[in-house]
Amino acid sequence: MNTTAIHALARPEVPPLPPYNAGLSSEAVRARYGVSEIARLASNENPYGASPAVGRALVDLAARAGTYPDANCTALRAAIAGRTGAQPAQVVIGNGSEDILQMLCQALLSPGDRVLTQRPAFGLHEIYPRMMGAQIELLALTPALGFDLDAWCAALARGPKVVMLANPSNPVGCMFDAGDFARLLAAVPAGTLLVVDEAYHEYARLAPGYPDVLSMLRAWEGADAAAGRPWIVLRTFSKAWALAGLRVGYGIASDEALVQLLDRVRTPFNVNLAAQAAALAAWGDEPHMARAVERTVQQREVLATQLRALAQSVLPGLRIAPSAANFLFVDLARPNGPVNEALLARGIIVKPWKEPGFETFIRVSVGTDEENARFVQALTEIAGGPD
Repeated sequence: MNTTAIHALARPEVPPLPPYNAGLSSEAVRARYGVSEIARLASNENPYGASPAVGRALVDLAARAGTYPDANCTALRAAIAGRTGAQPAQVVIGNGSEDILQMLCQALLSPGDRVLTQRPAFGLHEIYPRMMGAQIELLALTPALGFDLDAWCAALARGPKVVMLANPSNPVGCMFDAGDFARLLAAVPAGTLLVVDEAYHEYARLAPGYPDVLSMLRAWEGADAAAGRPWIVLRTFSKAWALAGLRVGYGIASDEALVQLLDRVRTPFNVNLAAQAAALAAWGDEPHMARAVERTVQQREVLATQLRALAQSVLPGLRIAPSAANFLFVDLARPNGPVNEALLARGIIVKPWKEPGFETFIRVSVGTDEENARFVQALTEIAGGPD
């Protein structure tokens, strides 16, 4: 059967969707470029690894591999609720936070519904709504590569059904501070669902002015409960908690009714046995996570300083977006494709942005000291002459 015949079977929204760009794996880079040592600086992973408690929690799971996991993630929901001031019934667990994004879109969006998000955005903030036939309004950055608060407030006045706000932004790294977030909340109309994606919360909370989003949302909702102010905050174990390979994310919702709605479209046993055990163990060792985060934030500033120095030498025009996350969004002031290829040939994986208007940008994760130094040295060599 040919492609046309297969596409004729599909919902009309699906064939035009781009597949999510997960980037090249370490194995693919080794095979394609013949390199042995890989620096993974594309996926915003924690290079220092998970708590030792995670390894201990996984040791004895082989004997339980034949049994289904707890479909409701009862212990993990209770632990998250206890630390975040939520009720367990307000917590939803997903196979990564993008699983919860998909649930939200499946449960809430119909063809023609309007969704508001940023450009550039985390790809699934756009792909999942389009999958359901929703109309996407993409808000541009300011020239300084920050959020345009006035544009957000004006767009909110047009009454979108769902708002997807990544704070801090992915891929840019910029954030709304507490004052800006308060102004944003004041502009959200009644009946609009506000989705705040805090995948990089653990890093951003070290940034001056970063809002306590949960407290602000609870106060905002309580100020006029009759108006209907639904919200959900999404976070993940993939980044700061170093469990990207096990796929665990969570959401904290304004009301248990929203979680119950998501349960109607959630696949059964969506979070596996190992993922639940690992997440619970990691959650119990917050100091380990905090040490890794603090080191990464320090190294982010060192890396940014080193890259800005290149703007004065081999990379004139280079600029870096403000970042409250564990990555930098870097404008190379030249096409990113050849630079990316040259980096891959050296075993360094970053994420080149392909979206129109951003073809000179790469997103580089903050790695270990050695990985960061290797990246800066490689970029200096690539920019300084023929590869």
